[in-house]
Amino acid sequence: MSSRTSRSLLALAVMSTIFIASCGSDDSSTTTDSILASDPDDSRVEPKVSLPEATPTELVITDITEGTGEGAVSGDTVFVYYVGVLSEDGTRFDGNFDAEPFAVTLGAGAVIDGWDQGLIGIKTGGRRQLDIPSDLAYGPTGSGEAIPPDSAISFIVDAVAIVPAVDPADEPKITIEGSANITDAVSEDLVVGEGSEAIVDSNVLVNIIAYRADTGELLVSTWGDPTPVAFALSEGVTLPGLAQGIAGMKVGGRRQIAIPFIDAFGPEGNEEMGLPPSTDLIVIVDLLATF
Repeated sequence: MSSRTSRSLLALAVMSTIFIASCGSDDSSTTTDSILASDPDDSRVEPKVSLPEATPTELVITDITEGTGEGAVSGDTVFVYYVGVLSEDGTRFDGNFDAEPFAVTLGAGAVIDGWDQGLIGIKTGGRRQLDIPSDLAYGPTGSGEAIPPDSAISFIVDAVAIVPAVDPADEPKITIEGSANITDAVSEDLVVGEGSEAIVDSNVLVNIIAYRADTGELLVSTWGDPTPVAFALSEGVTLPGLAQGIAGMKVGGRRQIAIPFIDAFGPEGNEEMGLPPSTDLIVIVDLLATF
């Protein structure tokens, strides 16, 4: 299952320089499917798919676990773990329970019709089985050697987060006054959220805007891309000041965080972002989900 959602160069810059630990990784090919850095000690048990009694000729949706909150609608981005098998004999052809969640924007045509239709209504924390006929899957062409032509396929899908579509026009317009460097991080809640709280070692989905603290110049923003940025609030995964600043936020909140350069990009700064050496960073974070 591969995403066709492209990331803007601006969002890529943010992900590669802020969210993926700036110490050690020089991979510039970060994509939507690989931005979430999971705790290496965190492993999810892949469920076994119960095969349908007969080859499905229409989409069959079975909710194994109901989940909570509002059901997903077209335009929402759903972050999922999944495993897929051939409905005929249970041969496994794909899955990500041992990796990071997969982001799919419903109705965008990025996945097979069986998913676009079958994930409508799924709730956060829900587990759903989809038994998908060939015409809503890969049809007469199949998919490589793994899925033969005219094959029905079955999935179990766990929805770990559902994020409504974000309009780039809703990006907050915030003016940052230039200031001298600080020694300790300072956070201010611009909007207090009412949802789940982000805690250390949890995963978060955010939109973020970054500024130079000394001049107030805007450096990068993820609001121009419809898929939010996901990462883990874990040591070695995010900038220390960013992880500390987001911890304690609640979903629906917006927080302004001033990060001392020593807890951001240090004395080297970040040339790719346009952040000079020994320069503090100010970020505006909108917390969309945590799990």
